Amino acid sequence: MLEAKHIVLQFDRPILKGINFSLKSGQIIGIVGKSGAGKTSFLKIMSGLLDPTAGDVFFEDKKVLGPTVKLVPGHPEIQLVNQDFHLDTYHTVEENIREQILYLPKKERDQLVNELLELDEVRTQQARTLSGGEQQRLAIARALACEPKVLLLDEPFVHLDGRLRSKLTNYLLALKEIRGTSFVLVSHDGAEMLSLADVIYTMKNGQLTKKGKPSEVYYKYKVLEEAKLFGAINSIKIKDKRIAFRPDEYSLEPLSTDEVVDLTFVNSLFTGPVYENYFLTERNEKVVLISLNTLKDVTKIAIKKKSSAS
Repeated sequence: MLEAKHIVLQFDRPILKGINFSLKSGQIIGIVGKSGAGKTSFLKIMSGLLDPTAGDVFFEDKKVLGPTVKLVPGHPEIQLVNQDFHLDTYHTVEENIREQILYLPKKERDQLVNELLELDEVRTQQARTLSGGEQQRLAIARALACEPKVLLLDEPFVHLDGRLRSKLTNYLLALKEIRGTSFVLVSHDGAEMLSLADVIYTMKNGQLTKKGKPSEVYYKYKVLEEAKLFGAINSIKIKDKRIAFRPDEYSLEPLSTDEVVDLTFVNSLFTGPVYENYFLTERNEKVVLISLNTLKDVTKIAIKKKSSAS
């Protein structure tokens, strides 16, 4: 459906270094990397808003033209929502959406506006008066109003609280199932992608360095730095061997064949669903374990690695 071939971008320094990437119909792909990795530039190239130095982007086997070739840059079937939002700030929330769908009959326009808004209390407010989270939701609603086949989202959850993040996640999953919409989401926080993406890439220094299912990038890692992008991870030494493990990769009933760690309890934090329990090893290394109850009486664990999780 959407394919990038050998994408290179260079200004005063290399930004993207020969990226190959493909997105299928009805697929959600996450790209995770630190700030400056090249994620936003890659989205702009895929949407036709930025020309690559080399390489091409194809949508349904037709080349996506950039701003040096196309008078009005962008592709009608590919919508990009970045952190600038690009709202008509002096128009109301409702007007911002309606102006995207003037081609529809009035009844269908009204239905689509009501479906996308869900914020009756702000629909008559000017966009400039909205909070950051509300502006982000409006920018996504504007993009969805065009009913694109591909939606590219740059840090889509950064301004949203936990409740709205969950609501948006479920809405995007519903669009995938009902409309067959495809999504590419980029973020510096890989944990946000685990419940949403079918496939996750990591990006570093302008290159895609790893690809896998959410469970694979979470549990099966070779580079500790990349593993940290997806949440807490422990890294300790056992008999001069460095071992990394997630906060749920342990057992309270060690066997003689297990890799056993002696621990000193420090404190527990109640987070709602689970406790985060903090310990120190004999080498003064920090360890965090999650559990349904506090682990204040625990002095020893066995590391139980998971190759993957369904």
